[in-house]
Amino acid sequence: MDEVEVVVAHSERATLRVGDVFLKVDADQARIDAEVEAMALVPVPTPKVLWRKPPVLAIAAVPGTVLGRLGEPSTASSSAWAAAGAAVRKLHEAPLPPRPGRAGRGLEELAADLDGECEWLVTNGVLPADLVSRNRQVAEAALRPWTPMFTHGDLQIAHVFVDGDEITGIIDWSEAGQGDALFDLATLTLGHEEHLGDVIAGYGTEVDLDVIRAWWSLRSLLGVRWLMQHGFDPFMPGCEVDVLRSRM
Repeated sequence: MDEVEVVVAHSERATLRVGDVFLKVDADQARIDAEVEAMALVPVPTPKVLWRKPPVLAIAAVPGTVLGRLGEPSTASSSAWAAAGAAVRKLHEAPLPPRPGRAGRGLEELAADLDGECEWLVTNGVLPADLVSRNRQVAEAALRPWTPMFTHGDLQIAHVFVDGDEITGIIDWSEAGQGDALFDLATLTLGHEEHLGDVIAGYGTEVDLDVIRAWWSLRSLLGVRWLMQHGFDPFMPGCEVDVLRSRM
């Protein structure tokens, strides 16, 4: 142990790695509370909580490597992606947690936020109007009634760890709670559409693929401004703006 690695840092939270220990510093104590609560409830592998002293949560590293990263080809096998789908199904079938999560926002609130972001993207010249309009149309399919399930809420592929074809851990549960199951499946496969079939095969039940594609558009439209304002680049190859372009 000879260095401190900054894993992610922005105005809301920061994560540091020191050896095999991750230190999560969060300005919102509720997010830390939700994360610890969710990890205690879920029937899938999660990091071990070492200690808590607000605003810091210390967790142990999980074994294995990430399933992949947005904007980069995944080297994980089709079986590993299917195993991720099976783990997500196990999560979704777990008893409901007590609180709504990121994937459980109300339809009216979500539609209003979507309209506001679309207007901002066009008004500020961030994206062409036809690109935004097309993806707004695609996103409409996600704005429908859904049955609440236990969702992760931020199930990007870098939060899923594998060793060979086995899931060894799922991290970052601060957005977990009751929500739309297809939001999780869409987040997991965002930018990796080629592995959607593997994930659905592991998930083991029929899902509405149009809704998953709608969530790709919706999540990307909602994310561009936040990413730009917090030091990330949604225009990198394979990332959110390329996801939006693929809908054209």
